[in-house]
Amino acid sequence: MDVIETEIPDVKRIAVKRFGDTRGWFSETFRADALARVGITTPFVQDNQSFSAPQGTIRGLHFQIAPRAQAKLIRVLQGAILDVAVDIRSGSPTYGKYVAVTLDAETGDQLYIPHGFAHGFCTLTPDVMVAYKVDEYYSPEHDRALAWNDPEVGIPWPVSGEAAILSDKDRRAPRLADLGQVF
Repeated sequence: MDVIETEIPDVKRIAVKRFGDTRGWFSETFRADALARVGITTPFVQDNQSFSAPQGTIRGLHFQIAPRAQAKLIRVLQGAILDVAVDIRSGSPTYGKYVAVTLDAETGDQLYIPHGFAHGFCTLTPDVMVAYKVDEYYSPEHDRALAWNDPEVGIPWPVSGEAAILSDKDRRAPRLADLGQVF
């Protein structure tokens, strides 16, 4: 596994090696000791998977507050996404800034997002499957969201507001200025 630095040092892109032959390829998608060598020692406890049929589906921006905050390790099993992490840590020099990377099933790259970030993605293809590990169990009482289209954050989503396919929860999410101190 190779780590590719992002604009926010705590968010890491991980390039996973694939070993191919005439049958196809093999890849280790999670290996705790290899991640520890690059500074990721998060003890993951739950795996999640989502399927989004239409291209232009936006899921997020989601996070859980303490004491049930979640770090995430995201990868795409089918299709492609624009994956986004927004720093919502009060006092952070990158507060309100974001990292946006394209993840796809073809390369198998992953994105590590630590506590204190809101996470979301937009599907770039139809029929997208995303898998991710988290280090804390889902807790509805601690679940929160940030507006995906907050102009203060300024994420250049590849879909217009009118064309984006969103949940009601994501449509109603507050802007960064209205979140208050969550981390």
